[in-house]
Amino acid sequence: MTEHLAARCSRAVLGFFAALALSLSASGTAVGAQAVMPIPGDPVAAPAGKIAGKLLGSGVKAYLGIPYAAPPVRELRWREPQPLKPWTGVYNADRLAAECIQVLRRHNLNHYFGEESTSEDCLYVNIWAPADAKLGARLPVLVYIYGGGFTIGSASMALYGGESVAKSGAIFVNFNYRLGALGFMAHPQLTKESSNNASGNYGLLDQVAALQWIKANISSFGGDPDSVTISGQSAGSSSVAFLQASPLAKGLFQRSVGLSGSPFGNADPLPSRVEAEKAGLAIQETLGANALSELRELPADKIVAVQRDCQLGCAGTIRVSPSVDGYFLPDTPAAIFARGRHNDVPLLVGFTSDESSNDLSKAKNLAEYKAAAQRLYGDRADAFLRLYPAATDAEAREMGHVAAREAMMEGRMREWAKAQGKWSRSPIYMFMFSRVHPFSEGVKFYDDPASIGSYHTSDVPYWLGSQDALNLFRITRDWTAYDRELSGRMLASLVAFAKSGDPSTAAAPWPRWSVNAEQLMDFGDDVSIRSMDSERLDFHLAGNR
Repeated sequence: MTEHLAARCSRAVLGFFAALALSLSASGTAVGAQAVMPIPGDPVAAPAGKIAGKLLGSGVKAYLGIPYAAPPVRELRWREPQPLKPWTGVYNADRLAAECIQVLRRHNLNHYFGEESTSEDCLYVNIWAPADAKLGARLPVLVYIYGGGFTIGSASMALYGGESVAKSGAIFVNFNYRLGALGFMAHPQLTKESSNNASGNYGLLDQVAALQWIKANISSFGGDPDSVTISGQSAGSSSVAFLQASPLAKGLFQRSVGLSGSPFGNADPLPSRVEAEKAGLAIQETLGANALSELRELPADKIVAVQRDCQLGCAGTIRVSPSVDGYFLPDTPAAIFARGRHNDVPLLVGFTSDESSNDLSKAKNLAEYKAAAQRLYGDRADAFLRLYPAATDAEAREMGHVAAREAMMEGRMREWAKAQGKWSRSPIYMFMFSRVHPFSEGVKFYDDPASIGSYHTSDVPYWLGSQDALNLFRITRDWTAYDRELSGRMLASLVAFAKSGDPSTAAAPWPRWSVNAEQLMDFGDDVSIRSMDSERLDFHLAGNR
């Protein structure tokens, strides 16, 4: 029995007794226990080894917690993901795996789903397949990459479940990748160890390894390895752009979807390998380690504690992030796209209407709005106010939100589309999500429901049909029939794109986006086609030069 199978067996035994202890009634009878329903036809005979999943009540087949690479522990900490040896026997993929080591979320966020088990042994993939999926079915495959600023996130989050996508006729796959200092720390000694003269970006190399595993194994679950769409939100969306730019990902996917995350435009510039190595040396010094070998011996929680993490109020002091390492990223994504050396595939990108914030969006009245414009744009403030006119306090508040969005996330997603469109022949589609969740009366979060609007991540449960995840532990949304309908339309468009590279459906025909026809789909209180304001967007772009 391999190490993985032994560990899974051990976890199963421990999990059984823990569940039994929690579910015993006063009379000593276990209550509420649910047996895992086997899938007819299991185990699946995949190249990795035989795999058995569990059958969900909807008929969807779920294969959860399948290892796709060797555990990155001990001497494999801060190394490229290593191939996993095929196992003997049957791997029971019936439970979600641990998330990668990370700092923990606030408990009062509007999308908090409870603590997960955490481990450095975290490189696992989850698969949801339609009821009729089988070898030879060649169904489209939709891969989802979670966000979280490259410091937090998990494929096990209920919000990212794939049951609804699978019910709509596509194979849904997500996976864990290393995060924070354990996923992105560069170091001169690590560079010296590497046969590629590179270090850092281990989390992105995990993504490549996961896509390679999918390419080799997904046909056994009914998927088409030559019809893979990668998608992601926030840092997951930036990951999609990085994968488009990386030569290591060539041929591993055929379509791309980016939701509210982009390394283009005025996004923070990526550090060079040398700059990233300096951050690694700073981590070593802060932790009092004399050598890389000592860093490898330290407990993981001590390492992540020193990294700068603005997911939780900017704790820690040292920033680690993806970098231009010369291997995964030979150059910046903008430079790679500008030379036409990116992976040219159909692209669907977009943003939410209220996820960007600066001094303009915080202005409460006309005077504060004009003062913010002067601070941000200086001698260009008059030109800004001509493009974003406001004569009343109400108009100033509205224009402040629009200007912040167009200067930030809308502009960054547009620059991705423009970079793609310069050389590519593949179609490009754009969207905006402007629907505000119907929050339950009196519900309270750290992020105030009364003011967050169409917030960052608010579109994800609509795209994935995972709205019920937000009511798992308490009722926080009073979903309406329209919200369900809107989710259905968006999910149908996503699956259509995964099938053909065109998100159009009978209910939602999409126009192509181009620099000469900047149109997008607006998913709000109704669904409509609107034009982007090219002049205003170009104003912000000119200010970045």
